[in-house]
Amino acid sequence: MEGDKETEMVKLDVENAIHSLSSEHEIPPPFLPQIPKGGWRSIFYILGNESFERLASMSLIMNLPVYLKMKYNLYGVFLINVVSIWSGCCNILPLAGAFVAEKYLGRFRTLLLGCTASFLGMGMMILTASIPQLRPSACNSQTDCQQPDFGDLTFLFAALGLVAIGAGAIRPCCIAFGADQFQDTTEKGRKQMQSFYNWWYLSFTATLIIALLVVVYVQSKISWVVGFAIPTACLALSVFIFLLGRNTYIKIEPQGSVYSNMVKVIVAALRKGHLAHRDKNRMPFYDFPLDESVPQIKKLAHTDRFRCLDRAAMIADPGELNNQGIAKNGWRLCCLQQVELLKSLVAIAPVWVSGIVCFLAMDQQSVNGILQVFQMDQSMGPHFQIPPSWLSVWSMIVLSVWILIYEFVLPRASLRFSGKECKRLTIVQRINIGIVMAILCMIIAGVVEEKRRSLALQNGSFVSPISVAFLLPQFALSGLIEAFAAIAMMELLTSHVPENLRTVGGAIFFLSLSIASYLTSSLVSAIHGLTGMNGKIPWIGGRDLNESRLDYYYYVIAGLSIVNLAYFNLFARKFVGRVGVGGEVT
Repeated sequence: MEGDKETEMVKLDVENAIHSLSSEHEIPPPFLPQIPKGGWRSIFYILGNESFERLASMSLIMNLPVYLKMKYNLYGVFLINVVSIWSGCCNILPLAGAFVAEKYLGRFRTLLLGCTASFLGMGMMILTASIPQLRPSACNSQTDCQQPDFGDLTFLFAALGLVAIGAGAIRPCCIAFGADQFQDTTEKGRKQMQSFYNWWYLSFTATLIIALLVVVYVQSKISWVVGFAIPTACLALSVFIFLLGRNTYIKIEPQGSVYSNMVKVIVAALRKGHLAHRDKNRMPFYDFPLDESVPQIKKLAHTDRFRCLDRAAMIADPGELNNQGIAKNGWRLCCLQQVELLKSLVAIAPVWVSGIVCFLAMDQQSVNGILQVFQMDQSMGPHFQIPPSWLSVWSMIVLSVWILIYEFVLPRASLRFSGKECKRLTIVQRINIGIVMAILCMIIAGVVEEKRRSLALQNGSFVSPISVAFLLPQFALSGLIEAFAAIAMMELLTSHVPENLRTVGGAIFFLSLSIASYLTSSLVSAIHGLTGMNGKIPWIGGRDLNESRLDYYYYVIAGLSIVNLAYFNLFARKFVGRVGVGGEVT
């Protein structure tokens, strides 16, 4: 009995000692395994945040031409330019957002900041709809309309500016932050990442359909105030969902400004322009080691492409290094890692240019396609009129159906009938298909517009008797441009570049959309001016499409797309295989 008591006392002393050590040194209990961060668990929160944010922003983007026409009495070239320039700002500000994320805040905090700015901007849009003094009075007739004054436009542009700032912070980081949650060093990780891009676009498209069918209907047919209040509430919900998953994310801390590093490489290479590439045999390269505390950032191998940039890393004078072997002046000597990062972006540039022209055709439906709807028969049955922005739903439906077929139907059918996994389309194949869709979209749009205009002139009416259903093919083809070319470009720019360039790659993707919007604005202004010389009626930009020749404008875009097809296949496509990061791309 005494032995048992002594044993029990020893056990009690051991347990007390362990408890004391655990409380003093905070030893974690061994039976609580550490759940790994990242993966699909984090993606659910990211897609949830992105879906509600997109629901809010796209309900404004898709219906902005209608809002400006109905509530601000804008029309013609000024209306097209306002929408195109604002859309361009939403897509060019991601360059600044990428700089802030990479240099100062990181992707997680930048995303949070962007959602907050968008929330404030949408709140101001509610005020423009609810306070009559912030906009001009309603039109007395089709031609008798008061134009907005300086104060009206200032408040409107401030609201749109905040939304654009929010987009600038969100767009470059959302895709890159999602890609951070996967390991692209394994075959499984690369497949998951490729599926993530399609799932991102599917969730984005699904929210667009809801925004267009529900929110746009509320805005156009019930109340603009309620229609803007719904997306504002969605933005608040997106912030809540994003913060809910904060402990599951892989968060890569800021690694410094990629932009300044790229400029340093260019300046250093120019300063050493007198050096020949063969001098590398007697001049070693400066190859400073990476920060081992960030395992996600992998070292890039030296390549022979764009060899003129290698001069920036040549140690022409040992005095360029200090006693620790570090460059004294980063504007005269750069490490190979900086040089290879710049090479990765330069290698994508020719393909990126091809994507811009592709998006130019896709961009036409968001403004000019909607303006066509206003002068067509919008009736569906005896009592219902289709809201003009609803035509964009068809593009989103076609895009969603293709993604579902590509991700579910084709793989399962292939396994069932052949026993093998379905071979995915390459980036080159998808971009080619997207360019062909762009050509067909513009040709069909021109033919339909020619028919719409001729019937309106025959009837002597402002509204043509032709149904808006005739616009469905061009909107469907616009969705297919996005399904093939846009997703392929996004994948190329964010998964086939080094990890610390993903935010920049996301910004460059949206920059291509921005340039496409600015090209639309420039083309409209140029064609309006050239075709309206000597008192002639311009092809585009008038209040009445029946007096214009929008069909000719569409054919011009089709011609540019044909040139783009030749450019991509004769020149740009060979650069896709040179990216060489993150797996096979061709």
